[in-house]
Amino acid sequence: MTAPAARSRFAVIFFTILVDLIGFGIIIPILPYYAQRLGAGGLGLGALLSVFSAMQFVATAFLGRTSDRVGRRPILLTTMLVNALGYVLFAAAHSYAVLFVARVVSGFAGGNISAAQAYMADITTPAERSRGMGIIGAAFGLGFIIGPAVGGLSAHYLGPSAPGLVAAGLSLINFVSAYFVLPESLKAEHRTERELWDFSHIGDAIRHPRLAPLMIAWLLAPFAFSGYTVAIPFWAGLSFGWKEQQLGWFFSVIGATAAVVQGYVFGKLARRFGERALLIAGGCGMAVAIAVIPALHSSAALYAWTAILAFANSIFGPAATGLVSVFADPTEQGTVLGAAQALAALGRLLGPLTLGRVYDASHPAAFFVAAAVMALGGLVCLRVPQVADVETARETARRSDV
Repeated sequence: MTAPAARSRFAVIFFTILVDLIGFGIIIPILPYYAQRLGAGGLGLGALLSVFSAMQFVATAFLGRTSDRVGRRPILLTTMLVNALGYVLFAAAHSYAVLFVARVVSGFAGGNISAAQAYMADITTPAERSRGMGIIGAAFGLGFIIGPAVGGLSAHYLGPSAPGLVAAGLSLINFVSAYFVLPESLKAEHRTERELWDFSHIGDAIRHPRLAPLMIAWLLAPFAFSGYTVAIPFWAGLSFGWKEQQLGWFFSVIGATAAVVQGYVFGKLARRFGERALLIAGGCGMAVAIAVIPALHSSAALYAWTAILAFANSIFGPAATGLVSVFADPTEQGTVLGAAQALAALGRLLGPLTLGRVYDASHPAAFFVAAAVMALGGLVCLRVPQVADVETARETARRSDV
C-alpha cells in the first residue's frame, strides 16, 4: 500500500471512530444526573454502567469474530445504526427502566471497538501497529473533548433529552459518511470461519503465555477506572457542587489530554521507551492519581490530578492494544482483540457494581479500592514479554518450519 493510500485509510477510520465517540461522549456527563433524577444512587448508576459493559462483553466477542468472517465494514455500519436507536431511547427515557434498556442497546453497539481496532490492525504493519492504535486513541480523546462539552451544554440549555437526540443524529451522520467512504480492510485470504458464540477464545487468550498478563491487565484496569467514573461525579457534586456542565468540562479535559498524548506524544515515548515500559508506568500512574482524590480540597487540585490520570491512561491504553495485536496471529486479529475488549467490558461490568456499592458505604474507600486494583494491573504488566523476544521466537519458528 502506498503512503498516501495508507494515510487516507488512517483518516477514514479516525473520523469514523471520532464521530462515534463524540456521540458516546455526549452521554457521559449527563448519565449520573439523569439517573439521579430517576431515583438512582451509586448502585443504580453502577448498574447502568455495568449493563452497558455486559452487552459490550457479549458484543465484542461476537462482533470481533463476525468481522473475521464477513469483514470489518458491515459490522461498523450496522452498529452505527444500532447506536442511533440506543440514543433515541435514551432521549425518550422518563423512567429508570427505559434508561436501562437504552444502555443495553448502546452497550451492544459499543462492542464495535474490536472491529475498529481490527480494521486498524489490517491496514498497518506490526512495526507501526502501536502508532495506528494511538491514532484510534486520539480519536477517543477528541471525542471526549467535544462530546462531554456538547452534552453538558446541551443539557444545561436545552434540557435532559437534548444530548440523546444530538448523539442519535451524529450516529446517523456517521453511518451515511462511512457508507460512502469506508472501504473494506480485511483481505479474502485472511477471513476465517469460527463459532460466533464460542467464548473459548477468551480462555485461550488468558492461557496464552505471551498474552496472559495483557489479558489480566485488560480486565483489572477497566474495573478500576470504571469504578472511579461512578464515584467521581457524586463526590465532585458533594464536595464542590458540580452539575452536568462542570462535569462536561471535566471530561473534556480528560479528552484533551488523551488527544494530545495519544495523537502525538505516545508515538515518541513508545519509540524511546517501548510499549512495555509505558504499559507499566501508565497502570501505576493511574493508581496514584486515583488514590489521592479523597485528599483533594479544590476543583483546581482535582483538575490537576485528573490531567495526570488522563496522561497515564493515554499511554496505557494504546500500549496494551498495540502489544495484543503484535502478539496475535494475523488471521486472528479480530478474535484476539475481541477477547481483550470482552475482558475490558467484563471489568467495566464488575467495577461499577462493586465500587458503586463501596461508594454508598464509604466515599473515600471507593477511590482506595479502585487505586489498589489499578496498581495490581500495573504490576501484572511486569510479566509482559519484550517485543524483541517475541519477534525472535517467531523468526526461529518460521525457520524451523522451512
